[in-house]
Amino acid sequence: MPEGRAGSLGMYPMFTDAHPRWLRYRFRGIGGRLGNFNERRKEMKEKIEKALQTIRPALQADGGDVELVDVMDGIVKVRLKGACGGCPMSQMTLTRGVEQTIKRAVPEVIRVEAV
Repeated sequence: MPEGRAGSLGMYPMFTDAHPRWLRYRFRGIGGRLGNFNERRKEMKEKIEKALQTIRPALQADGGDVELVDVMDGIVKVRLKGACGGCPMSQMTLTRGVEQTIKRAVPEVIRVEAV
């Protein structure tokens, strides 16, 4: 049986590879990849902010506004402000206006949520 393998069939990887994939990558990322993650997140936020700048004038014309709150794992959290915050059509504005604009500019975005 090869060294570092468990079981008689030898189908298990070495001990360091026996942990769940997400756990291995998480700990490996702390050293060098975490910086890349933060840079990608910052770039994504900048792209989303630019996309929001394109839709913001239409919202402001109706007395509302949109604010970027957070971006995490492809989920964008925004806050509708002003008249948009209490409008009965705010969900339609969020999905048809804000979400489509952001997804067009940043394809990595999975969905947009209001907070």
